This record gives sequence, C-alpha cells and structure tokens, in this order.
Amino acid sequence: MNELFNIFKVDKFLVSEITNNPNNPHQHDYEELIIVLKGRLSHFIDYKNQQIDAPCVAFVTKGKIHKIQPELIDNKFEGWAIRFKSEFIPEITFQLYNYYHDKANFQLSDNNAASRLHILCQLIYDEHNSKAPELSIIKELLSALLTIVESERKKTYVDDKNLINNQNTTFKTFLQILEENFRRPEGVNFYAQKLFMSSKSLNSITRHILHLPVSEIIETRKLIEAKKLLYSTDKSIAEIGFELGYQDKAYFTNVFKKKSGQTPSEFREEIKSLLS
Repeated sequence: MNELFNIFKVDKFLVSEITNNPNNPHQHDYEELIIVLKGRLSHFIDYKNQQIDAPCVAFVTKGKIHKIQPELIDNKFEGWAIRFKSEFIPEITFQLYNYYHDKANFQLSDNNAASRLHILCQLIYDEHNSKAPELSIIKELLSALLTIVESERKKTYVDDKNLINNQNTTFKTFLQILEENFRRPEGVNFYAQKLFMSSKSLNSITRHILHLPVSEIIETRKLIEAKKLLYSTDKSIAEIGFELGYQDKAYFTNVFKKKSGQTPSEFREEIKSLLS
C-alpha cells in the first residue's frame, strides 16, 4: 500500500470476487480496520480461526499473519475496510496495538452502535473521495470512529477475567511508558528498570505478544514519528533525528533506511508526490 490512508465499501459483489480468488495467510505493512454491518467474517489470526456474525469489528495490526474471508448471510453483505499507515495517526496506533494484540475480533453490542460506525465511515468515505480531500478531517473522523470502536470493545470484554493477566498488564504498561519516552535516547534497560524487571523478561513478553524484541518496538515507534514529522513539517532531517534522540544525522539516516528501505529525504519526496 503506497498511500497513507484508504477506505472502501465491501458488498456482496466484492465478497464474491474475494471468494473466487482465495488468498493464503499473509502480512501487510499497514493497519486495517474492518467493520461488518451485514454478513459474517471468517478470520484466521493469531494462529486460530474465528467466525463472527455481523455487526462486528476486526482490527489487524501491521505485520500480523492473518487471512480474512467475508461471507454472505441471506445473500447479503455490507461493511467497510479502512487501511492506514502507522504514521497517519502515530499517537493512536500504539494504543491500538495495546487494545487488540490478543483480541482481534469482537461483536458489537447492538445495531445502534453499528449505525453510528456506518455514519462515520460514510463521512470518511465521502471526504476521501472528494475533489480536494482534507487529511486533517479524515484523521479527526477516524479518531472519533476508533473511540467508538474502543468503547464497544470494552463492553464486549468487561467480564472477561482472562484479559487481566501479568503479561498483558506489563505489556500495556510498557507501551504507556514508551509513548512518554520514545523521543529520548533510551534503550531496553531503561524500560525494563521502569517496569522493575530484567531486560530478558521484558523481551520475552514483547516477543510473545508482538513477536518483536523491545529494541525493535522502540525503533518502530521512533520511525512512525519520524515519518509523521517528515510529511507534516518542514524540519530538516538533522532536526527530526535530534528530536527523536539521534545525535548523529548519518546514524539516523542509516537506521531509517534500514527499517523503511529508503532515506528520510527519499521518503519525504515520495510522500509529497503522493499528497500532490
């Protein structure tokens, strides 16, 4: 996916096309939110398969192996798929990793909630397909949409005692500490000490939940913010690197290229061309 954001409707004709062209479990480089108003989802994620009837929501974090198959009920399917890059809303993305790392799918409590989500999706869709779409408007609407989704998720899992376990709690606390400190030049030991545990134990938790070491998660958060600053500000490469804890511009450039496949300057030029 090249663009920062995309939204499209899912109807029975698209479902038929997907059914006739089945895909294997795969990963993608963007976040994906799927809202189903009519029909059913069969979703393979976290190495297990789940079937869930509408109205329902599925959230797939970047890099997770999954396969999703929409299904008709009474020859009907209606829904939305929203895809966005992590840097589009970096202040929210890591919260989403926190919320959905172990619960990717859930059913909405009632049709009223589904109706509200549908209205917001339609507003986002209309803005995205206007002659001069405003990304700031899309971001605000998407934030509101995700707020409602999170409110519904809490209703679904309010009595699920299994959600509250030591690993999940530690992981969520780590993400909160990371959000407050990722701009600083701190490594794994800093976060482990904040959590009163060893670096080895913290790495064990993050590898279990996100299949990534702590250092990789820290760098990923920095990279998301760097991309946001590159496309939303006129700050120099050196200024952005310094703001994110990199004292040396060349080192920042090398890290950025290693993780994204292009230099900060190349990324900035590509985003400018996409937005124009």
